[in-house]
Amino acid sequence: MTIIYVILGVAFCLYGLAVRAVGSGTSFFLIWMMTGFLAFLYAIAKKNAFWKTVPQVLRLTSFTVFGMALLLFIFVEGLILSHFREQGEEKLDCIIVLGAQIYDSGPSVVLQYRLDKAAEYLKENPETLCIVSGGKGYNEPYAEAQGMRGYLVTHGIPEERILLEDRALNTVQNIACSSELLERQGVDLRKMRVGIVTNNFHVYRGTAIAKNQDFEHVCGIAAGSDPFFLVNNLLREFCGVCKDKLFGNL
Repeated sequence: MTIIYVILGVAFCLYGLAVRAVGSGTSFFLIWMMTGFLAFLYAIAKKNAFWKTVPQVLRLTSFTVFGMALLLFIFVEGLILSHFREQGEEKLDCIIVLGAQIYDSGPSVVLQYRLDKAAEYLKENPETLCIVSGGKGYNEPYAEAQGMRGYLVTHGIPEERILLEDRALNTVQNIACSSELLERQGVDLRKMRVGIVTNNFHVYRGTAIAKNQDFEHVCGIAAGSDPFFLVNNLLREFCGVCKDKLFGNL
């Protein structure tokens, strides 16, 4: 049995390196490295029968905490997966495309999925306006929104249909800054029919945050995602949902 945990440890570390190599712009890949390290430690402890020396009350407490955490994880992932295939509504007043990592060469794979979905929707609904939302991160050459607008224009979307929001640095700010932009345009947010365009794993959190702010009629428009990195994205999104719930953002 010990060899199984060693294999798992190696697999977790390799997956973490793959996540790092794709250049997601975050340090979340370290979670997989830490998980791999813990698998190695557990293999060593199991080989040396360390667990049997731990007091029974501590073992029961550990199993209880692990079980509760697992139930929470299953519940939150169920919420995330329930919004995986949302395609919004036709003829919305506006769609908000949430930003993600951008490079000198253009949008990251995650962001490209979002922009391709936005372009598809905007071509099918020519009266809908579009907000591209995303500021400049410390590791980005320019504001995400700037690159997003350029990408949409080169894919056939008229520039006059695109509003630029270039201050937001996270999902909560994406929604808040976009609502401020609309209010400056004289829009009543309570009457606005809005779609949140983001990757399938991110739709639940994006729409929940929007509903928690001033938008009353909001729906999700799910873009695709890379299947290989879906496990990483789902785990990261679980952490994001828990954090935003804790801070009252959804």
